[in-house]
Amino acid sequence: QVQLVQSGGGLVQPGGSLRLSCAASGFTSSTLSMSWYRQAPGKEREMVASITIGGGTTNYADSVKGRFTISGDNAKNTVYLQMNSLKPEDMAVYYCRAHTVSIGVGNQLYWGQGTQVTVSS
Repeated sequence: QVQLVQSGGGLVQPGGSLRLSCAASGFTSSTLSMSWYRQAPGKEREMVASITIGGGTTNYADSVKGRFTISGDNAKNTVYLQMNSLKPEDMAVYYCRAHTVSIGVGNQLYWGQGTQVTVSS
Protein backbone atom coordinates (compact mmCIF):
# COMPACT_ATOMS: atom_id res chain seq x y z
CA GLN A 1 0.00 0.00 0.00
CA VAL A 2 1.03 3.59 -0.57
CA GLN A 3 2.22 5.34 2.57
CA LEU A 4 3.72 8.74 3.33
CA VAL A 5 5.26 9.09 6.79
CA GLN A 6 6.28 12.54 7.95
CA SER A 7 8.72 13.61 10.65
CA GLY A 8 10.72 16.64 11.76
CA GLY A 9 8.13 19.07 13.06
CA GLY A 10 8.40 20.83 16.37
CA LEU A 11 8.89 24.12 18.17
CA VAL A 12 11.42 26.71 17.06
CA GLN A 13 12.03 30.37 17.81
CA PRO A 14 11.56 33.04 15.14
CA GLY A 15 14.57 33.02 12.84
CA GLY A 16 15.26 29.38 13.55
CA SER A 17 15.28 26.37 11.24
CA LEU A 18 13.55 23.04 10.89
CA ARG A 19 13.84 20.19 8.41
CA LEU A 20 10.77 18.14 7.56
CA SER A 21 10.99 14.68 6.05
CA CYS A 22 8.46 12.61 4.13
CA ALA A 23 9.32 8.96 3.55
CA ALA A 24 7.35 7.23 0.81
CA SER A 25 6.69 3.54 0.34
CA GLY A 26 4.51 1.40 -1.89
CA PHE A 27 4.90 3.61 -4.96
CA THR A 28 5.55 2.59 -8.54
CA SER A 29 7.77 4.52 -10.92
CA SER A 30 4.87 6.76 -11.88
CA THR A 31 5.24 9.48 -9.26
CA LEU A 32 5.07 12.83 -11.03
CA SER A 33 5.71 15.25 -8.20
CA MET A 34 5.98 15.69 -4.45
CA SER A 35 4.69 18.73 -2.65
CA TRP A 36 4.51 20.31 0.77
CA TYR A 37 1.30 21.99 1.88
CA ARG A 38 0.45 23.76 5.09
CA GLN A 39 -2.70 24.80 6.87
CA ALA A 40 -2.91 27.31 9.69
CA PRO A 41 -5.97 27.72 11.92
CA GLY A 42 -8.68 29.62 10.07
CA LYS A 43 -6.74 29.49 6.81
CA GLU A 44 -7.06 27.51 3.60
CA ARG A 45 -4.54 24.80 2.90
CA GLU A 46 -1.84 26.21 0.65
CA MET A 47 1.02 24.75 -1.33
CA VAL A 48 4.39 25.98 -0.14
CA ALA A 49 6.78 23.95 -2.30
CA SER A 50 6.79 21.24 -4.96
CA ILE A 51 9.33 19.25 -6.91
CA THR A 52 8.94 17.35 -10.17
CA ILE A 53 10.24 13.80 -9.95
CA GLY A 54 12.87 13.14 -12.57
CA GLY A 55 13.26 16.65 -13.85
CA GLY A 56 13.82 18.15 -10.43
CA THR A 57 11.94 21.34 -11.22
CA THR A 58 10.92 23.17 -8.06
CA ASN A 59 8.23 25.70 -7.29
CA TYR A 60 7.65 27.81 -4.18
CA ALA A 61 4.98 30.03 -2.77
CA ASP A 62 6.05 33.67 -2.77
CA SER A 63 5.82 33.76 1.01
CA VAL A 64 8.60 31.19 1.44
CA LYS A 65 10.90 31.90 -1.50
CA GLY A 66 14.48 32.33 -0.38
CA ARG A 67 13.76 30.70 2.98
CA PHE A 68 12.48 27.19 2.21
CA THR A 69 14.11 24.53 0.05
CA ILE A 70 12.48 21.33 -1.17
CA SER A 71 14.72 18.42 -2.11
CA GLY A 72 14.58 14.68 -2.52
CA ASP A 73 16.67 11.57 -2.11
CA ASN A 74 15.54 9.10 -4.75
CA ALA A 75 17.52 6.23 -3.24
CA LYS A 76 15.69 6.69 0.06
CA ASN A 77 12.34 7.62 -1.48
CA THR A 78 12.26 10.64 0.77
CA VAL A 79 11.45 14.29 0.19
CA TYR A 80 12.60 17.07 2.51
CA LEU A 81 11.60 20.61 3.30
CA GLN A 82 14.39 22.71 4.78
CA MET A 83 12.86 25.74 6.48
CA ASN A 84 15.13 28.62 7.45
CA SER A 85 14.45 32.06 8.90
CA LEU A 86 11.15 30.86 10.25
CA LYS A 87 8.48 33.41 11.05
CA PRO A 88 5.40 33.19 13.26
CA GLU A 89 3.36 33.28 10.05
CA ASP A 90 4.88 29.90 9.13
CA MET A 91 3.16 28.24 12.07
CA ALA A 92 0.89 25.54 10.66
CA VAL A 93 0.36 21.85 10.16
CA TYR A 94 2.52 20.76 7.24
CA TYR A 95 1.45 17.97 4.91
CA CYS A 96 3.40 15.99 2.36
CA ARG A 97 1.59 15.09 -0.88
CA ALA A 98 2.45 12.72 -3.71
CA HIS A 99 0.99 13.00 -7.20
CA THR A 100 1.05 9.79 -9.20
CA VAL A 101 -0.33 8.55 -12.50
CA SER A 102 -0.68 5.02 -13.83
CA ILE A 103 -2.39 3.11 -16.61
CA GLY A 104 -5.88 2.03 -15.67
CA VAL A 105 -5.96 4.29 -12.62
CA GLY A 106 -5.04 7.74 -13.81
CA ASN A 107 -4.11 10.54 -11.47
CA GLN A 108 -3.98 9.90 -7.74
CA LEU A 109 -3.07 12.05 -4.77
CA TYR A 110 -1.68 10.70 -1.50
CA TRP A 111 -1.25 12.66 1.72
CA GLY A 112 1.01 12.30 4.71
CA GLN A 113 -0.38 12.45 8.22
CA GLY A 114 0.71 16.03 8.84
CA THR A 115 3.19 17.46 11.32
CA GLN A 116 2.91 20.57 13.49
CA VAL A 117 5.39 23.40 13.08
CA THR A 118 5.25 25.97 15.86
CA VAL A 119 7.23 29.21 15.66
CA SER A 120 7.26 31.11 18.94
CA SER A 121 9.66 32.87 21.26
